[in-house]
Amino acid sequence: MSISRIALPFVLAFACAAAHAQYVWLDEKGNKQFSDKPPPISVPKNKIIKAPNMSGKPAPAADAAPASAAADDASKLTKPVTTASKNEDYNKRKAEQAEKDKKAEDEKQSAAAKAKNCERARTYQQNLESGARVANVDKNGERNFMDDTQRNQELADVKKTLADCK
Repeated sequence: MSISRIALPFVLAFACAAAHAQYVWLDEKGNKQFSDKPPPISVPKNKIIKAPNMSGKPAPAADAAPASAAADDASKLTKPVTTASKNEDYNKRKAEQAEKDKKAEDEKQSAAAKAKNCERARTYQQNLESGARVANVDKNGERNFMDDTQRNQELADVKKTLADCK
């Protein structure tokens, strides 16, 4: 009996030492997590509240092995930046910029063509409204003058076209 009474404090001391080697960190939701194993790699260092080696003491060898293995896995996941990858990114950005420039130039040309067509329609409308004789050339090359119904029809078509110009 006396041996069990003497052994009991030592067992409790070892249990306290094991409890002392605990990790505490905040997860992505802000909840505290407790574990005897290191937190996942995805947890940033500023979210780790307590670790066995935070006091500046070196970590035990058993804890260092999983941490180094986890660091190796992380380095495999992120490839180093090479000249080829930089060149690939540059070429991609250059192609995107060229596409944007081409699209902007096409829009500019389209807007210029629309403005030119609107100006022609305004001039044609003025000619129709002036009352001067307006002639068209048919497919045989003969000149035909418009009568009032044709003039009114053309004037209505021109007004529809000018409605898109404003």
